[in-house]
Amino acid sequence: MFFSAAKMAGWLPGPNEKKFPKTSHVGFGLVLGSDGKRFRTRSTEVVRLVELLDEAKSRSKSELLQRLTENGKIVDWTDEELEQTSEAVGYGAVKYADLKNNRLTNYTFSFEQMLSDKGNTAVYLQYAHARICSIIRKSNKDVEDLKMTGAISLDHPDERVLGLYLIRFAEVVEEACTNLLPNVVCEYLYNLSEMFTKFYTNCQVVGSPEETSRLLLCQATAVVMRQCFNLLGITPVYKL
Repeated sequence: MFFSAAKMAGWLPGPNEKKFPKTSHVGFGLVLGSDGKRFRTRSTEVVRLVELLDEAKSRSKSELLQRLTENGKIVDWTDEELEQTSEAVGYGAVKYADLKNNRLTNYTFSFEQMLSDKGNTAVYLQYAHARICSIIRKSNKDVEDLKMTGAISLDHPDERVLGLYLIRFAEVVEEACTNLLPNVVCEYLYNLSEMFTKFYTNCQVVGSPEETSRLLLCQATAVVMRQCFNLLGITPVYKL
């Protein structure tokens, strides 16, 4: 009825007109509380999204401040950077937790799980992206110059696995769009970060004879990760 009314109003094309824009009904599951029932406050009111986002930002900022204070790096951060990073991490955590599951599946809302830096979470992925950016910064090389003069060689098995997975990005996006399943992009992003971690563990980047090639592979991974973040509505962070 909704789509029919939109066609009558001229907002959507009729059945014999052009195909686009086209509309599809997209079903989705429920967000559950820890009790397994529909997520509500203790007073049984529906929780407002803005309250969830504010709480996620507050928690991520507290954890970030604690970690930076403990490792002595708090002096390297401005108040503006802390605010922007806390917001990107907190908001991203809520978005990713919602999108990583098949949209038809119910899931249990948990700040602790969302803001964990371990496992398939936005925080873990933000750390992975920030680590890649840190590797490139520490090399003191201009990646744009390397793109013009260098080339990627995939001689090590872990380089090859990572490189081959990177070129699957387009088909993953197409699958997600065709089936209206953003969790496909989430799964790809998480697997990509895992493959990069294995590559970085087994392949020295900075100071190695293959430095140029591996820096370019790092950059390619970071670019694809940022594209995934963008598709999911998540702002990437460049240091954590």
